[in-house]
Amino acid sequence: MDPEFVAAVARVAAGEKINISGFCRERGISRGVFHKYVTRVRAEGVDGFVRRSTAPRHRPAAFGPEVAEAVLRARKELEDEGWDNGPISIHWRLEDAGFEPLPSRSAVYRILRDHGQITPEPRKRPRTRRRFEYADPNGCWQIDGMEYYLADGQKVCIIQILDDHSRLDVGTYAAASENGTDAWAALQQAFAGHGVPVKVLSDNGLSFSGKHRGRMVELERHLAGEGVTAIASSVYHPQTCGKNERVHQTLQKWLAARPPAEDLVALQHLLDDYRKIYNTRRRHQSLNGQTPQQRYDARSKAAPASTGHQPSGVTQRPVSATGVIAFSGCSIVLGRRWAGHTATVFWQGDRVTITIGDTVARQLTLDRSVRYQPLTKPKLFTKS
Repeated sequence: MDPEFVAAVARVAAGEKINISGFCRERGISRGVFHKYVTRVRAEGVDGFVRRSTAPRHRPAAFGPEVAEAVLRARKELEDEGWDNGPISIHWRLEDAGFEPLPSRSAVYRILRDHGQITPEPRKRPRTRRRFEYADPNGCWQIDGMEYYLADGQKVCIIQILDDHSRLDVGTYAAASENGTDAWAALQQAFAGHGVPVKVLSDNGLSFSGKHRGRMVELERHLAGEGVTAIASSVYHPQTCGKNERVHQTLQKWLAARPPAEDLVALQHLLDDYRKIYNTRRRHQSLNGQTPQQRYDARSKAAPASTGHQPSGVTQRPVSATGVIAFSGCSIVLGRRWAGHTATVFWQGDRVTITIGDTVARQLTLDRSVRYQPLTKPKLFTKS
């Protein structure tokens, strides 16, 4: 503390008269502060110059050691079970258990910080992003695969299917690899349990989509047959499928807390247990604390507008000098009259409609037994 300030206060406290206003103005302090110390020194002597703590005398929001113990125990339980164990998840765990007095999320954070469980990193606060989701359950499902290693080191695949609106895990399927046959089997199981969605979104893995390769893969043809529109993310833009990428992390963390599965059958049992807990017991931060099942059940389900009649895709193809376009691994003949034009191709499964301008140049069902799709020749009739 400034010695001149101490001397001036002591002199005034002893009854001496000085120009208090001028003294305070020269040193940039308030007269109220000066007189506060004068009062303290008259009452306490030299001890009046000791600074007081600014901490409140009473802390009604403070909790006893039993609350801190409950918070730390809940964090350990969540960690052992393989779930998120931050302040929000801990708060929900205590709330669901009926714990009283229930600490707020900020109080849980302070307890974790004070016990060295977390280190504040303000620079890592998430950016505010605009979140997009489909308005209704079954409006769109996301499908993707992730690697998993069995107990013997064999690499297999887990195919996850997530409802975009509710984050409901509609299907988690153990497969030998990421391939179209297993992806379709996973979708069929999901259809049986939750109905048929309007759209299915995937990345550009060849098991899921041939959109950016100029052809249809088998899975897209199967979906088209169900009236489901297959859509794919842009190349090198994984954010489009961000919900599925995030739920992969949740599943990976949960599986890491358990011994590796011996085989695909054992893995599927694990995945079934995970889905039950994830869908019905784990509250979701992006759903304002609801479980995915609660969110999924809260609204009526969307459905394809007209099964079997909606095109699953549209693309454009140049017409060669001989009047042929290449599409989905086939050469489709349109005729030389269209040479040099650009054709627009609409497809629904193997049913294809090709337009040039406002004219329908050809409609056909692809014959997958051959590559060349000739124009149908008129039958010749002879007089008998």
